[in-house]
Amino acid sequence: MSRYRGPRVRIIRRLGPLPGFTRKTTMREGPPGQRSGAERRKKDSQYAIRLQEKQKLRFNYGITESQLIRYVREARKVKGSTGEVLLQLLEMRLDNILYRFGFAPTIASARQAIRHGHILVNEKKATIPSYQCQSQDTILISPKKRSQPLLNVWLEKKDRWRIPPHLRLDQEGKVGIVSRVVDRPEVGLKMNELLIVEFYSRKL
Repeated sequence: MSRYRGPRVRIIRRLGPLPGFTRKTTMREGPPGQRSGAERRKKDSQYAIRLQEKQKLRFNYGITESQLIRYVREARKVKGSTGEVLLQLLEMRLDNILYRFGFAPTIASARQAIRHGHILVNEKKATIPSYQCQSQDTILISPKKRSQPLLNVWLEKKDRWRIPPHLRLDQEGKVGIVSRVVDRPEVGLKMNELLIVEFYSRKL
């Protein structure tokens, strides 16, 4: 399945806030569609609940189903909680790290900046959004790209951005440093990762 290109507000109405997916908000309550009041009150099945948690992860981080399956398999090979390791793998992706620093308004825009060669990792150009950042990696905007108008407009607005504890930012030099691997409380998405592990337990 390819990446989602459709209406984004429709997705957050169904799944809840997804900060990495879109900065749009909505005042409308309930999921999209024309279901009656009785149908809306009907409880979701256990499968539907696990599916929604899985979809939250997919849409927020902008990954395909096949990519998520590979991450789940990789997380199973690592010692520790599979759910926490899965979230760490996704949080340490370069596109997500760029977004968490506040260099881009969404993960999708961060991915575009990486693809266009705007980002340097350890002073080398990085063009792979899925690159796994490691402790003490330095991430900065290429000096050749800092004159980009849209990029500068966003960097001026990000003063209100809360940088998570596992990251450090030198705002003057626009240099971000990955201090360590992210801990579970610092993950930027509210969800139950155990439900995702259970969702794939019978599929993989």
